Amino acid sequence: MKTDDATEDTENTYRAAPPEENRAAQPEEDRAAQPEEERAGAPGTAGSPPPPEDARARRHDLSAAALAVLLVTAAILIGRYVQNRTGTLQVQWPPLLASWDPHLGPGTPAALTLAVLVIAYGPPLAARLPWRGLLAAAWAGSTAWVFSMALIDGWYRGVERRLTTKHEYLRVIDRFDDIPATLRDFTNHIVIGEPGNWPAHVAGHPPGATLTFVWLDRIGLGGGAWAAVWCVVVGSSAVLAALITVRVLADERLARGAAPFLVLAPAAVWAGVSADGYFAAVAAWSVALLALAATRRIRFPAAAATGGGLLFGWTCYLSYGLGLMAAVLLAVLVLARTARPAVPFLLGALVVPAAFTLVGFNWWTAYHLLVERYYQGAGGVRPYAYWVWANLACAALAAGLAAVAGVRRSASYAPGAVRTLRAGTAAPAQRLALLVLAALVALLAADLSGMSKAETERIWQPFLLWLLPAAALLPARTARYWLVASVVPALLINHLLWTGW
Repeated sequence: MKTDDATEDTENTYRAAPPEENRAAQPEEDRAAQPEEERAGAPGTAGSPPPPEDARARRHDLSAAALAVLLVTAAILIGRYVQNRTGTLQVQWPPLLASWDPHLGPGTPAALTLAVLVIAYGPPLAARLPWRGLLAAAWAGSTAWVFSMALIDGWYRGVERRLTTKHEYLRVIDRFDDIPATLRDFTNHIVIGEPGNWPAHVAGHPPGATLTFVWLDRIGLGGGAWAAVWCVVVGSSAVLAALITVRVLADERLARGAAPFLVLAPAAVWAGVSADGYFAAVAAWSVALLALAATRRIRFPAAAATGGGLLFGWTCYLSYGLGLMAAVLLAVLVLARTARPAVPFLLGALVVPAAFTLVGFNWWTAYHLLVERYYQGAGGVRPYAYWVWANLACAALAAGLAAVAGVRRSASYAPGAVRTLRAGTAAPAQRLALLVLAALVALLAADLSGMSKAETERIWQPFLLWLLPAAALLPARTARYWLVASVVPALLINHLLWTGW
């Protein structure tokens, strides 16, 4: 497959030779003797198989999962002790923002049925479906998964009411009758103590987040139900962006292997329904368009790069912290070994900031006022010493144990991946590993900043999305077991706890 053909349609079915045939020809003992980064695939082979299931690699995968379980356990036990003693964690069921509330709901049968079907039939279907069919099935499956998880809490409490509570965006729709005037005055209401200060989520984000729901209201899709549908349907499209990106930067086999894990993402507990799922999708499509442009796997690469830049600019006006997605975008250019799309991307990325600035909203001023607001509230009380590591426990729960084991594999491939990438011979698994690690770097930067203390199971969804494809690096025959290990905790959380934000 020629990756430098600017007219190639991205929907063409991948025509590489079946990797299993090559794998079967190599004795198991010979493959097991190779270093892990070499077992990721022969350098320069487009359709190379994943690492074989040698005993040492499997033990390391299980060890990584066990460490994640220990981390979560420690976060629960230490968190409960600190919260009961001082109350400074500002969450009822640490490390999650949740409270104990065992319950069933109308979404329970749907969630359980969908989980069983994807676990049983997802991996073989993902391997056999035509590419376009896989994309359609993945979007539909992800949307159904998120909705069913939300409906475990019932329609009103789990869907319609979520975006209308006192902290949420829909509470201030009526204050945007004159949008330019409101944007000019936006920063005057961020800090607590100012007249008419914004609710927490409105103050905590640039105005692009609230404007999304204002515009939905203007076209007749007002209220919590329509806002929820928007967030779920658009948010679920992030799965498509991730699959396309993995396909063009690594290979189709790995994208297909990642599909069931993306569909049954544990983060659905918090994506249904929150605006952060929508944010994740906008950021993901920015990455996907840049990847298509950089690999020239689309008819008009310059237009794709410009579109990716536009979406990245919008991303930065949805959440202040999502500027860190630049780490993933940079990784795309490094993996494609080109800076050609950088200029149209940057030009596109300037459009949204220029428009907001001309109207009168100053992003930097708003950000500094947000920092002040953050420390006026729970952020100023929550102890950094606990949350800097407990945040990672939240991330492990939202990403799932399969992603944790996949990240472990990604780290093991990194040294060899850097060497072979410089030589232009990096194997697909090595390239995927570097993309995953770039997202991990962004996540860790958010963690160390001190501006993400708690609620990271929701807030970090744009970063966590890019950890999920790492599960494709695990042995294919163990995919169902890893799906179970990731999905069961998510179902338990959604049925035993009331998760809020």
